[in-house]
Amino acid sequence: MMELPETLRRRLEDFSRNILFDKSRTEASFKDHDTFLPHDKRVLSSLQLQMSLYFNMWFFPLWWISETVMLHLKYPALPDYYKFILVTILILMTLIEAIRLYLGYTGNLQEKVPELAGFWLLSILLQFPLILFQLFNEAILVQPLERGIHIVLAIFILTQALFGFVALRDIVRHTERQFHLRQFD
Repeated sequence: MMELPETLRRRLEDFSRNILFDKSRTEASFKDHDTFLPHDKRVLSSLQLQMSLYFNMWFFPLWWISETVMLHLKYPALPDYYKFILVTILILMTLIEAIRLYLGYTGNLQEKVPELAGFWLLSILLQFPLILFQLFNEAILVQPLERGIHIVLAIFILTQALFGFVALRDIVRHTERQFHLRQFD
């Protein structure tokens, strides 16, 4: 049987003893609730963006399955160049969407500017044009199911781009204010 390294074992013991079973921490008091979030710390995460990301995370597998089935059904009727384009778009959108959702979650919840900026750029520069191509190009034989799921995904991407921009702007302004305040300390 493998044993944990001594430092890790000691930290876990301290954690369990001090946090999980310490009676003084479990007794609720007004002072404990008052110091949970410092008064000078404002939560900058966007609830609208987070909700949109959450629902998109559950919708995307449905979109992927529908898109794959529809591509399989119309594949014989497509010209060769559209076969290549649509398979490439499906692979790219799958990879980009996974990265985009991760960056959105990380950037929004942890209030990190680079991740949120990457999420916003992937949304605007890659995902939105790709979904619009699939939505409005009639030469790829867009089926009714595809049109419906593409509209929903386009709405998700558009709303996330809007809410992401607002959240990014707020976080950058807050960071800028903190930088200017620290400059004079």
